Amino acid sequence: MTEPLRYGVIGAGMMGQEHLRNIALLPNAVVTALADPHGESIASATKTVGRDVQIFADYRDLLRSKACDVLVVATPNDTHRAVLEDILSAPTAFPTLIEKPLCTTIEDCRQLAEAAQGHRAPLWVGMEYRYMPPLTAMIDEIDAGKIGELKMFSIREHRHPFLTKVGNWNRFAARTGGTLVEKCCHFFDLMRLITNDEAVRVFASGAADVNHRDESYDGKTPDMIDNAYVVVEFRSGRRASLDLCMFADGAYWQEEFSAVGDKGKVECFVPGAGKHWPGRGERQAEVVVSPRDPKGPVRRTVEVDEKLLSLGAHHGSTYFEHLGFQQSVLAGVPVKVTVEDGLKAVVIGLAAEQSIREKRVVEIDGLKLM
Repeated sequence: MTEPLRYGVIGAGMMGQEHLRNIALLPNAVVTALADPHGESIASATKTVGRDVQIFADYRDLLRSKACDVLVVATPNDTHRAVLEDILSAPTAFPTLIEKPLCTTIEDCRQLAEAAQGHRAPLWVGMEYRYMPPLTAMIDEIDAGKIGELKMFSIREHRHPFLTKVGNWNRFAARTGGTLVEKCCHFFDLMRLITNDEAVRVFASGAADVNHRDESYDGKTPDMIDNAYVVVEFRSGRRASLDLCMFADGAYWQEEFSAVGDKGKVECFVPGAGKHWPGRGERQAEVVVSPRDPKGPVRRTVEVDEKLLSLGAHHGSTYFEHLGFQQSVLAGVPVKVTVEDGLKAVVIGLAAEQSIREKRVVEIDGLKLM
């Protein structure tokens, strides 16, 4: 039997621990190292691992050690550029899965695009939504031609407010990139994936109207947008939209996706995690195919193993994402979510944030990413 793949996790907070729980289910894999300066996060993560691991307060000490074979990065957004640059310049070429968003500014995007060139190991950006079983089922219907030629794609996320995180870093755009980067870059990634196209312009309208208005940190009120509409136009003329509301946690469905073609429509409905609906347990997602001829929607449930649902807030997708990453590491399978994918999703989010601030359409080419 081959030796297990040894994982080092940088960032032991909420998302880092979701990764730990999913790595525990992977075949022939073991977490051997954790890095985080926050003692409470390390203590909680160590319990999650359930075995002895090497602990590092400074991730750079982990990079210099021989404690692991691959890395997972789940640190605050504004640290991603520095952490990834250190990984890319380390003597060991570590295969790395780094959480979204890949970075928080256009300058970060430019620098990371350059730094990542020539890296000799897989670099995978954590876009969990690509791996949600109901969404993959929806994409299968599109790829099978059930709706004909895709024309429009829309996303509605009506959910709970931002959760509390270490140091409240997720309350301010300066650290997160803004809600439409922090929260929504994976939706813009889905738009690119499903349309198989590149964005050319973005228009958005949004505000911080309800959440965190009574909070103050070092005399500053949080500035994260809690509701928005975003319209994205693509080179082919296809359009996509996002309807986001983060004070709609009473809704049964957390996410609703709709793809419309010239021959029909397919929808995907995803509930929020059971932990946000106390006493109600996990609920199953649904996919609905509605052809134009013959008319008559066909609805089906997409079941996901309850064990996977219980491991985090991404409807089982983190596990399937890790399976893909592991195949890239062990079998040389091409990375499915590349640095380029991660950067382009961030750019759309940054364009949407700029559109809201300046109340105008933002042209993607004008941002001069590369």
